Amino acid sequence: MNNKPLLLIVLALLLPFINAEACTNFICSRGASADGSTMITYAADSHTRYGQLRYHRGGTHQAGETVKLYNYGSLKFQIEIPQAAVTYNVVGFINEHQLAIGETTWGGISPLDKGNAEGIDYGNLIYLALQRAKNCREAIKVMAELVETYGYADGGESFSLADPNEVWILEITSKGPYEKGAVWVARRVPDGYVCGHANQARITTFPQEPLKWKKKVPHPAISSKHIDCIYEPEVECVYSEDVIFFALKHSEFEALFDGDEEGFSFADVYNPLTFSGLRACESRVYAMFNRCADDMKKYEAYAMGDPIAERLPLWVKPNRKLSVQDVMELMRDHFEGTPMDMNGDVGAGPFHCPYRWRPMDFEVDGKKYVHERAISTQQTGFSFVAQCRSWLPDKLGGIIWFGVDDTYSTVYCPMFCGITQVPVCFEEGNGSMAEYSETSAFWLFNRVSNFCYLRYDSMIVDVRRVQKELEQDFTKIVDGVSREYENYDDARLVAAINKTSNRCADQMMRRWTQLDRFLLMKYIDGNIKNTENERIKTTPTGVVAGLKQPPYPQWFYEMIVRDKGEILKVRE
Repeated sequence: MNNKPLLLIVLALLLPFINAEACTNFICSRGASADGSTMITYAADSHTRYGQLRYHRGGTHQAGETVKLYNYGSLKFQIEIPQAAVTYNVVGFINEHQLAIGETTWGGISPLDKGNAEGIDYGNLIYLALQRAKNCREAIKVMAELVETYGYADGGESFSLADPNEVWILEITSKGPYEKGAVWVARRVPDGYVCGHANQARITTFPQEPLKWKKKVPHPAISSKHIDCIYEPEVECVYSEDVIFFALKHSEFEALFDGDEEGFSFADVYNPLTFSGLRACESRVYAMFNRCADDMKKYEAYAMGDPIAERLPLWVKPNRKLSVQDVMELMRDHFEGTPMDMNGDVGAGPFHCPYRWRPMDFEVDGKKYVHERAISTQQTGFSFVAQCRSWLPDKLGGIIWFGVDDTYSTVYCPMFCGITQVPVCFEEGNGSMAEYSETSAFWLFNRVSNFCYLRYDSMIVDVRRVQKELEQDFTKIVDGVSREYENYDDARLVAAINKTSNRCADQMMRRWTQLDRFLLMKYIDGNIKNTENERIKTTPTGVVAGLKQPPYPQWFYEMIVRDKGEILKVRE
């Protein structure tokens, strides 16, 4: 809200820098994509999240059946609810009908950030919606009715939703200890536009039709009549009936806006901006927009932490149609080309490593500083680009391009949404954060990326070369089989896409294992050996030829001299 008291802005800036787990989502509408598909992305950035692909087999269920829900984070039993009559197959975060969902967590204001005492957490809300809905609008209705009926046991979340025709952003927060349920707003991203979110609520004002609000007049809980309006094609915004009234009932929330209901801002009331909300969260959305849209420079000050600067819009029109490869690259960013670029300062070390170990905030001489929080980060458990293609049968049209570990050095491998066999390298139970597995993609990719951090600027060139090779090959495979399998009957189609997805995963594991061994041979002990076609060059007698030992950059030598020059100085 534009006229919030300056005091609230000052107080927000004094809040500590967020040092929590975080995620990034990008949302691409059908009219903004090169081939007419819709796409969403999700990077699950958690220091304890293991990269694996969960598979849920759908089916029909008898009356009286229930489903036990275990918290997505702690894995502790949470609640037991009735099972739906019919559930759908789900692989990762996409179901067999090409419905895909991602999320980022923002927590919000206390005590709403602690959720209801009992209810459904955000992770299970996603999985239940994927199991019970065929498209974005159905999913929003399912999620709204679930939290109304059983409560919402989490804080603030932003969800990305995609189906073959539409993309939506849904933002929600609990009613905390006051009432069961949640307040929320969902908006359809206009066709031809892109959107994004990264741990900061982004929906500010929103169209308040078809409902009208009357200040201080009690409203009932969400009604089926209200949420059912989402099935009307012209409806592009829907929200919980008491999203404004709940804040009006509680003076501590009403203080965050001036009572002007027409100008009510969901984000400003339920997740007021802080310095960390700007610099660690909105900055990542800015980075995505900056790489695909024009005239973004004017939002740079806002992204860097100035709350008075011009606010980043909820969505922008890209300057070109985005391919799936373009969207993959949007998830590979260290603020290159901005003042926040992580590659070139002293923190990147002599080999320009764009990663900073936690904590993100630190203090020197009584002054507080922060490390940047980029889209590409070392603690990513898994990430994906979900692509939904309306011109193909659902089981073939939906793809979750799945990768593990750091987005900058991962490979996005195509998993068709209709598969019934998850590749061994991504399979649930194949290793964990506490158990190493030789056949796990998560551990193989971490071996490569963590070795690269030692001499990043040289080694990442080899990694990106093989990454590009594999992803280009996978794109050709997907294009080819999409034409070939289009007219297969269901049984033949499922068998074919199982074979293709598993073949791509096997190819990726073999090639990345070769890369892992090659990097060790080429870069061992700080040396760089001459190579050709990933073979170490040798003399006719088998001795390594052309060993390189490049010096540190001059600025690094100067730092060494300033620190310990008198001890290291050569004496005459």
